[in-house]
Amino acid sequence: MIAAREPATLSEQSTETNSGTHVDPAGHQQVALLIEQSRPGMVGHQLPKLDVPEMPLAASLCRAELSLPEIGELDVVRHFTHLSQRNYAIDSGFYPLGSCTMKYNPKINEDVARLPGIAHIHPLQPDETVQGALQLICELERMLAEVTGFSAASLQPLAGAQGEFAGMLMIRAYHQARGDSKRRKVLVPDSAHGTNPATAAMCGFHTVAIPTDEHGNVDLDRLHAELDDTVVGLMLTNPNTLGLFEQQLHRVTAAVHEAGGLVYGDGANLNAILGIVKPAEMGFDVLHINVHKTFSTPHGTGGPGAGPVVVGEKLEPFLPAPVVVRRDDGTYALEFDRPRSIGRLSYHGHFGILARGYTYVRMHGPDGLRCLSETAVLNANYLRALLRDVFDAPFDRSCMHEFVLSARRLKAETGVRTLDVAKRLLDYNFHPPTVYFPLIVDEGLLIEPTESESKLTLDNFAAVLRQIAAEARADPELVTSAPHVTPVRRLDEVTAARKPILRW
Repeated sequence: MIAAREPATLSEQSTETNSGTHVDPAGHQQVALLIEQSRPGMVGHQLPKLDVPEMPLAASLCRAELSLPEIGELDVVRHFTHLSQRNYAIDSGFYPLGSCTMKYNPKINEDVARLPGIAHIHPLQPDETVQGALQLICELERMLAEVTGFSAASLQPLAGAQGEFAGMLMIRAYHQARGDSKRRKVLVPDSAHGTNPATAAMCGFHTVAIPTDEHGNVDLDRLHAELDDTVVGLMLTNPNTLGLFEQQLHRVTAAVHEAGGLVYGDGANLNAILGIVKPAEMGFDVLHINVHKTFSTPHGTGGPGAGPVVVGEKLEPFLPAPVVVRRDDGTYALEFDRPRSIGRLSYHGHFGILARGYTYVRMHGPDGLRCLSETAVLNANYLRALLRDVFDAPFDRSCMHEFVLSARRLKAETGVRTLDVAKRLLDYNFHPPTVYFPLIVDEGLLIEPTESESKLTLDNFAAVLRQIAAEARADPELVTSAPHVTPVRRLDEVTAARKPILRW
């Protein structure tokens, strides 16, 4: 048995520590706000004496009262350090979020991104002063195109969602350039990421959902029924969000092309096929790449991301402008003369993130990239085998880099839901996997171990899930009332949604 963390117990009222934290009567450690730690007369800084004449500020620039906490510098440092240590991160624990690829970010990537020539340049500098940066962009575009089998790439998109948007804008521009204005329908599998239909709508199209068949593939009959001369194309993720490789992929892409449409590839799951198969060879016309997933850069949420887009020859004229080109004399420049371009999206993405991805690709090389995908697929199938007898496997066949389970049997027998299992995992210091996605799986858990994790970690995670399933049958309330040791306990999610408190 694996023991969950138990809270400390106190019989007295909450006790404050010397680091701005306190333990409440239930034994949970709480962090005091800076304003709560404030004491009159405490200062966190000392200004030097004025060496210029003192000048009064205009009354219009003065505030009657500035309610800032009075607190020492060391207490401020301890406060924010303590808060940072409460964040769950890949550096502190297993992060099995399916569809998110929360893999280890090598620290050498950070070192490269902090080099002065990368960290301190400006996007509007003259080309001759940033030749190294332009060379990095050009080489990374070439490497991403090679890995995916496409002819060209753009690093401008700032995130996967914007890369997706860029891809669909290029498909729209392609049809418009051919005078094919009647195409307004985009086909999207029902297991797709939520951004897919949103992106299609932003481009002025409407979407039609294509159901998943009993094997976890696109339903070919329904696909053919929707293919006509109004179809813009198909937005497809492969491997799909069930963690399965489309078994009839060439038939799917060929059917769309036969109808005059194009196939957009959602590259969220590229981590499963690097060095093994190239999306361009599977019939995709354009693909975005989540650099923060496949190439280990930090995730975009709360900070910068990157979503490069790669295209085949027919879409190359529509790439975002400007593009980086290598002149005959070996120097690099930005080329703006692209009359069919969809336009500028950014100043070539978040450059530090792209530098991290560049480092990752160069460090691994072709053989290393293939090895990491093979390991990610192996880890997922190993974990699936450890858990398939405890939870239902809606599509019980070999998976790719992730797999989906269902707690529907557990719910029927004990009343314990997938959400309860996820909350209970927190007591064992594991971040929960993605829950209730894809939406087509009842009580779903989407688990992605990535290639970063050791067999020991996978064994421990599987043992904890098996133990939680046993707890659900022996003492359902223990699970349905979890978590028990986190700073914030189970929230009333219905009230929070209906009566949100948006101000403190």
